[in-house]
Amino acid sequence: MIAYIVRRVLLAILTIWAITVLSFLIIQLPPGDFVTAYIATMSAGGAGITEGEAQALREQYGLDQPFHIQYLKWMGLIAQGNFGMAIEWGRPVLDVIGDRMVLTIVISLAAIVFTWALALPIGIYSAVKRYSFLDYFFTFLGFIGLAIPGFMLALIVMYIGFAYFGASVGGLFSAEYADAPWSLERVWDLITHLPVPAIVLGVAGTAQMIRIMRSNLLDELRKPYVMTARARGLSETRVIMKYPVRVALNPFVSTIGYLLPYVVSGSIIVSLVLSLPTVGPLLLKSLIAQDMFLAGTIVLLLGVLTVIGTLISDLLLMWIDPRIRLGRQ
Repeated sequence: MIAYIVRRVLLAILTIWAITVLSFLIIQLPPGDFVTAYIATMSAGGAGITEGEAQALREQYGLDQPFHIQYLKWMGLIAQGNFGMAIEWGRPVLDVIGDRMVLTIVISLAAIVFTWALALPIGIYSAVKRYSFLDYFFTFLGFIGLAIPGFMLALIVMYIGFAYFGASVGGLFSAEYADAPWSLERVWDLITHLPVPAIVLGVAGTAQMIRIMRSNLLDELRKPYVMTARARGLSETRVIMKYPVRVALNPFVSTIGYLLPYVVSGSIIVSLVLSLPTVGPLLLKSLIAQDMFLAGTIVLLLGVLTVIGTLISDLLLMWIDPRIRLGRQ
């Protein structure tokens, strides 16, 4: 078991290093750089800068150096806990994304908890009571959840909240706590605003997880060991929950690896609609401005979330399935 965990951790570290290379390379692929985008913005506003000023800006931010030199400098900064300067903001990257990243992770975890809390019991019920009225009903809701885009659901929720309850459901804080320092009152205000974005972001994942759990459990319930357990007189609850559900959880648990980054990256338009202070809109803006350090850091953090989610999935699978602990799978 220890060897399994060590292998997974070492693989995660190697994967994170590969992500740093790919994320920095991807940001460099479009033609031009931040100065090019900055010149275009200034020109559109009726102003302009000379070629000498543009060259001075490139030298100031190190944009005139080869790719590998820029990458090594970025890695050196990361090794010191510094992700570079957000060029457009004129502030360190960590200062720009600090609170936004925390709020993004909070929303992601809330959406995942919502997804699991609904998908697991509904998936089990739909498998055990297949072709019942509620099974058809949950299947119908699942298809609707998969079909409706998150931003449209966000617009519907905002309309209902405003038209029928006279309340604005956008944002994560009330006006008086939006820029206030952290306190117990601000945390409670965040908690009260959290259900709406968590539900909006978690609906599609919930619908998908219900289908996965139902399908996996149906496959297990048809196997001979389940019929043998029933023949030995075990209660139906014990027959279902003891082994079939545990085995059916394997593919269910393995989805954590992509749920974390999916909630973050898939929340860009939803965050814009609901006015959520997350890294999604910040990533979009930094990509448009070709702010390589800010965009590269956010892409890197999304990759790290994927690796962390996959590592958590591996450890949970090892705990759930003895075959993995014993190295038989």
